[in-house]
Amino acid sequence: MRSELQQSPRSVYAPTVSVPPSMSEPTTLRRPVSSDSVAWTALLRAARRASGARRPSGEHGLPKTQAMTSLDALCDTIRRVVDGGKPRVAAEVAAVPLRRLLEMLRTAYLDEVQAIEAEDALEIVQVLGAMERVQAWLDSDAGQQLASRFEGADALNSVIEVAHDMRSPLASILFLMETLRKGHSGPITTLQERQLGLSYSAAFGLNAMVSDVIELARGGERLMDLHPVPFSVSEIMQSVVDIVQPIAEEKRLTIRIEKPEGDFRLGHPLALSRVLLNLTTNALKFTSEGEVVMTALEVGRSKIEFHVRDTGRGIPREVMATLFDSFRQREGQSAGAYTFSSAGLGLSICRKLISAMDSHLRVETECGKGTCFRFEIELPSATRL
Repeated sequence: MRSELQQSPRSVYAPTVSVPPSMSEPTTLRRPVSSDSVAWTALLRAARRASGARRPSGEHGLPKTQAMTSLDALCDTIRRVVDGGKPRVAAEVAAVPLRRLLEMLRTAYLDEVQAIEAEDALEIVQVLGAMERVQAWLDSDAGQQLASRFEGADALNSVIEVAHDMRSPLASILFLMETLRKGHSGPITTLQERQLGLSYSAAFGLNAMVSDVIELARGGERLMDLHPVPFSVSEIMQSVVDIVQPIAEEKRLTIRIEKPEGDFRLGHPLALSRVLLNLTTNALKFTSEGEVVMTALEVGRSKIEFHVRDTGRGIPREVMATLFDSFRQREGQSAGAYTFSSAGLGLSICRKLISAMDSHLRVETECGKGTCFRFEIELPSATRL
């Protein structure tokens, strides 16, 4: 028995023992685990060891008395599962980190059973199998608790709280990366500059997504400033390129901009920048070779049509119906199936912003050849200050 157990890594739930399949489930056990059995006694000893465990990292962090109470509860539910029952623990025990304690209990148990004779192997396998089923139950219960947190009357507040909690660390990351990129902390190599650029682009995109979540949760009423201001269209386009350029370089794609003749306009630069950044990032994400082109074309004295065109894989027809939906579902999609802009937040925000600017977002696509998003907005000429 010792040699069989020692061959199994600690991450494996059960030792390598040949057990008939009919004996693997609690409803078909041939030998119940009695309270004075070797396997059960070893589990109780393991619980005592785990309650006072001191490890450099990952210790339970609970008072010893509370840890022992919780480990006893785990032992009881393991015994219940061995006997064919369902896992359950009291509410006061469920509040502690049971999954961490169970892993410590499993590790201590494997140490305890190293010297047990082979005739007790079946009972050990039964106990370890019960631990695995309790682990699955704890994982499922944790998922249900998280899901319930985002349901009901408080779901909206929960979403906003999570998004707000992400904003501060992301702002710090962006600030530190920008400081490093500008050499304020000392010279950096070309490779480091490229890596920082990619990291900055990723963090910037995540920060934008957090803002999208907050604004959608609030109904999208704060998406755009009320009053138009003078701005340079070409500067907005160039700022977008500067942000996504590291992504284009990493994928060895060309990114080009075609600027309008009348550059200085009156409008909503922040809203326009967000739209162009979302569309350009998506274009780069789904393009493997070729280029992404951002165009601003004058179609009248005060109107400009913007295009973001790529040479990517295109959008399948079945995706088009839900392309602009927020928090799209992905049921039924196989691994590697086409998904556009993750949860759909980016395109949903784009459509809301463009609608707020009295226009609408159109898409032209052909599978295998590329996609073009376009929209027209009124941008009267302005005098440069």
